[in-house]
Amino acid sequence: MRRFSAEYLEHTRQGMWADGREALSDLELSSRRRILDVGCGTGELTRVLDAEAGSEATVIGVDADPGLLAVAREETGLPYVAGDATRLPLPDDAVDLVVCQALLINLPDPSAAVREFARVSSDLVAAVEPDNGDVTVSSTVAAEERLEREARAAYLDGVGTDVALGDRVREAFAAAGIGDLRTRRYVHEKRTAPPYAEPALSSAARKASGAGLADHREELVTATSVEAYDDLRRRWREMGREVVDAIGDGEYERVERVPFDVTVGRVGTGD
Repeated sequence: MRRFSAEYLEHTRQGMWADGREALSDLELSSRRRILDVGCGTGELTRVLDAEAGSEATVIGVDADPGLLAVAREETGLPYVAGDATRLPLPDDAVDLVVCQALLINLPDPSAAVREFARVSSDLVAAVEPDNGDVTVSSTVAAEERLEREARAAYLDGVGTDVALGDRVREAFAAAGIGDLRTRRYVHEKRTAPPYAEPALSSAARKASGAGLADHREELVTATSVEAYDDLRRRWREMGREVVDAIGDGEYERVERVPFDVTVGRVGTGD
């Protein structure tokens, strides 16, 4: 399984459900009693589930990374436990909803995790998975659009898991005996415009330092070469400095659209 830092998760998931909770309607959260968030990371989705579920519901987060769990525990008093998505530390039918966000795309065998989800859930299973092959970026800094496309294409070639899984999660659900399948597409839109909030300033600084690109160095080098990565990082940092200058002039705007497919099914109703 691929690993991520708490900083990376905060950057990529910030504001994810600020205006898109309608996409979670098929999870029937108000009627759930025990909910398991698998691969919860620092608990962003866990907290959303807790806020949307009924007052009688218990929401549990599970993750294999103790460092991420430590951050999650600092944020709320919700129960978090350590565990592998393919060997969940729960008995059969322990919860009535298992959900994950951006987890299956990072597993070498997502079907193994889905089978575990079906084992521990007595009712619903849900996955919120992005289609990273369909991400779009528009920016007032022309080089940013071009370099984003170049980096994303190399990343998709170099990553070792199916990060464009999207609505094909349905196939893994059906194979695990999960039926009554429903899929909604939610496009997470991240906008940057004046006046600039702290996250926008932090993101610009990461571009100028090359830190954001370095998060994916392994995948980019695998797809190209060390020399090609170094050249891309040099051009990325130049672009980042343009972004910083444009922010200083109050002229920078950026929109990133990341499509997520929310797939929900019921255990024991498949073929």
